[in-house]
Amino acid sequence: MTMAFDYDLFVIGGGSGGVRAARVASGDHGARVGLAEESRMGGTCVIRGCVPKKLMVYASEYPGAIADARAYGWDVKDGGFDWLKFRGRLWSELDRLEAAYRNTLKNAKVTVHDTRAEIVDAHSVRLATGETITSQHILIATGGHPVVPDIPGAELGVTSDAMFNLDRLPGKALIVGGGYIASEFACILNGMGVKVTQFYRGAQILRGFDDEARGHVSTAMQAAGIRIHCGTNPLRLEKVDWGIQVTASDGSTEVYDLVLWATGRAPNTKGLGLEKTGVQIGRRGEIVVDDYSQTAVPSIFAVGDVTDRVNLTPVAIREGHAFADTVFGANPRKADHELVASAVFTQPEMGAVGLSEEAARECGPVEIYTASFRPMQSLFAGREDRVLMKLVVCAKTRRVLGCHIVGPGAGEMIQMVAIAVKMGATKEDFDRTVAVHPTMAEELVTMRKPVRVA
Repeated sequence: MTMAFDYDLFVIGGGSGGVRAARVASGDHGARVGLAEESRMGGTCVIRGCVPKKLMVYASEYPGAIADARAYGWDVKDGGFDWLKFRGRLWSELDRLEAAYRNTLKNAKVTVHDTRAEIVDAHSVRLATGETITSQHILIATGGHPVVPDIPGAELGVTSDAMFNLDRLPGKALIVGGGYIASEFACILNGMGVKVTQFYRGAQILRGFDDEARGHVSTAMQAAGIRIHCGTNPLRLEKVDWGIQVTASDGSTEVYDLVLWATGRAPNTKGLGLEKTGVQIGRRGEIVVDDYSQTAVPSIFAVGDVTDRVNLTPVAIREGHAFADTVFGANPRKADHELVASAVFTQPEMGAVGLSEEAARECGPVEIYTASFRPMQSLFAGREDRVLMKLVVCAKTRRVLGCHIVGPGAGEMIQMVAIAVKMGATKEDFDRTVAVHPTMAEELVTMRKPVRVA
C-alpha cells in the first residue's frame, strides 16, 4: 500500500457487489477504502429488486393459503388487502436493511460518500460535490437499470423500480416482457387481485430456461387467470380519461390502469467518464473484464451487473469478494460462474441449475427423467396444481447435467440440489440417496426410468 493516494481502493456503487468488496478489502485486508453511492445503500437487490419483490410474492400468496385453510377445516374469512399498510411495512424493512448495510461499512472502517462519482483517470474520481479523490485502485459496481422501449407514449408506463412505491394497486395491469421480472410481477399482481395481461414478443415466456419447465409455469399462470399473449408487442400508449390505452401488434386495443415495462435491463455505464480512461465497453454497454474482474486499465476493476456476466446478486457478491482477496489479500482467485443455480419466484416457483434439456442435447446423448404430479398439500385442498421434477443426465458419464423444479419451494430445493450437481453427482448417486417421505423432493431420488433419450 502507498500513501501517495487518498485511498487504496475507491468503490463506485453501494450495491451487494460493491459493499462486499469494500468490506473485505478494508475489514479483512486493512486497505483504506472509500465508497460513493448516489442513491440508497444496498443497490437494486435490497432496495428495488430481490428483497422487496420477494416480500410482495409472500403477500400475494395469502389468498391461496386462506382458501386452502378452509379446505383443511379452519374457519377463516377473506378480508380486503390493505396495500398501503403492506407498503408501509415494506418501506420500514428496506430502511432497516439499508441501515444494516451502512453499519457493515462503518464497522469495516469504509468511508462513505453519499453522492455520485465519475472517473477522471486511472487513479482519480470526481464527486458530484466537486471534490476530486485519488485512489490506487478503482472498482466500478454500478449495477444496471430497466430498459424502456422506444415507442410513442412509453413514458406512460413504469418500470420495476416504481412497483414498490405505488400509491394504490391498479384494477387492471399490462405487464410487457417475458423474463423473470415480468413473469414474477404478473403473478404478484394477480395474487393481489389485479386483472393481469402479459405481452411477450417471443413464442414462450422465460426464455433461456428449460422448455418443459417454462411451459409448465406458463400453463399454471394462465390457469390462475393471467392472460399471456406471446408474439405480441405494444405499438403505442395513449392517455385517455379512464386509463392508458394500449395498441398492440396483434391489432387489439385495450385500456389499463398500469403498464409495467419489464423488457430487460442494461448496465449503468453512461456518464461514468469511462470513454476517457481506455476501459473497454462491450456492445451491450457492459464493462469488459477478465476472469479477475480487471478492465483494460490495470488499476480499474468492475463487478456485478455492470459487467453483464451472470446477473445475480450472489454472483456479484462472489465477484466482489474474489476481487478484494486478489488485489488486497495476496490470494488471487476467480469468481466461479459455472453451474450457478437460480430461482424464479412465479406462482408456481421454478428452480434451475445446470443445462436445460435443449442445451444438453447439443453436447451429446442425454437421458431425461421427469415426474409430474399433484402434491399432497394442494391435492387435499382440491386444487389442480401440478409439480414438475426433471433431471437431465449425460448418457455416457451418467452425470446429472441439469435439474429443473417447478412447484412450491422450488427455490429452496434447487439450492441443495445445486451442491450435488456442482460436485458432479451421477444419476446413480441420486438413486442411492434414500427418499425423505412424504415430501415433494423425494421424487428427485425415486425416478428410475428415463421418459426419453435424445
